[in-house]
Amino acid sequence: MAKYKIAWLPGDGIGIEVMEAAKIVLDALKFDAEYIHGDIGWEFWCKEGEAFPQRTIDLLGKVNAAMFGAITSKPVKAAEKELDASLQGKGMVYRSPIVRMRQLFDLYICLRPCKAYPGNPINYKEGIDLVVFRENTEDLYAGVEFNPVPQEVRDCLLKNAKGFAAFKDVALDQYAITCKINTRKGSERIIRAAFEHAKKFDYPKVTVIHKANVVRATEGLFLDIGKEVAKDYPGIQMDDANIDAICMWLLKNPKNYSVLVATNMFGDIVSDLCAQMVGGLGFGCSGNIGDKLAVFEPTHGSAPKYAGMYKTNPIATILAAKMMLDWLGEKAMGDKIEKAVAAVIADGKVRTYDMGGEAKTLEMGEAVAKRL
Repeated sequence: MAKYKIAWLPGDGIGIEVMEAAKIVLDALKFDAEYIHGDIGWEFWCKEGEAFPQRTIDLLGKVNAAMFGAITSKPVKAAEKELDASLQGKGMVYRSPIVRMRQLFDLYICLRPCKAYPGNPINYKEGIDLVVFRENTEDLYAGVEFNPVPQEVRDCLLKNAKGFAAFKDVALDQYAITCKINTRKGSERIIRAAFEHAKKFDYPKVTVIHKANVVRATEGLFLDIGKEVAKDYPGIQMDDANIDAICMWLLKNPKNYSVLVATNMFGDIVSDLCAQMVGGLGFGCSGNIGDKLAVFEPTHGSAPKYAGMYKTNPIATILAAKMMLDWLGEKAMGDKIEKAVAAVIADGKVRTYDMGGEAKTLEMGEAVAKRL
């Protein structure tokens, strides 16, 4: 019997291809696991009206961890048009599988390390070593939205928001509302996780990212809790920055920062910026981590235009596999993967198109596997 059960969720497009490359590396490492396929993605939305079927939800409740590829997502109206004819007109609503997964299993930490490996020709600067902690379950991703807007919601807005009074004569179907919801519990646990990471790995500073000067209630709560939590970690410097300012300062002085923590939307934005500074989304790995389950993935999408071409960079997914091993307590194996990835990048003989080379997806996986 295998030591671990791993849910294997390739998804759509290039997600399938980069997962194949990661499997080459894990097999070469002789990682003792049973990989259990899970149905997820656009195909199942079109055929069943559910991109994240119940059978896959049930599977995730029975495994040690999961590897996830990429998902094709489309706006609501476009999604409705691609449903099987038998399902159209039945009120099916497309929901992002990964967002739903995070909420169902309370995967409240989105951990995104961004490291500039020496020799990568598309590094912004050498020596960058950033870790982003993104709150993963609430904020603008909470899913509380209205379009059209119900009369009772409109009445509440007009009563409590003077600035919104300008819309009092606008028809209910002429605007939409998405609610930004942040809680004390959600804010405290992600900020504490960031400080614990800094403490464990000797990072000198945690930067709390926010927009408290304008979004006073939710972002103000996040900043206030950041200051409270920081008192429990006197050996770690805490500073804060507005989301717009940090995007500028990261580009100017990326080595001035180490651990960054933010609410869901702002964490999503800043983590993509950090990924680009270390080579782009082909190097952006991510862990969705809860107390009982963790799901690891590349941060890129399914890139339908490249599907079937096997040309995209799988390093993000291979590094996500490294994160999975670390989380499972197999740190020695995880270190081997990272060292192998670093060696292939430094050697420069095998490069995918984004790095200026011609290597295919699986060739990169094989090159990493040979350096283990």
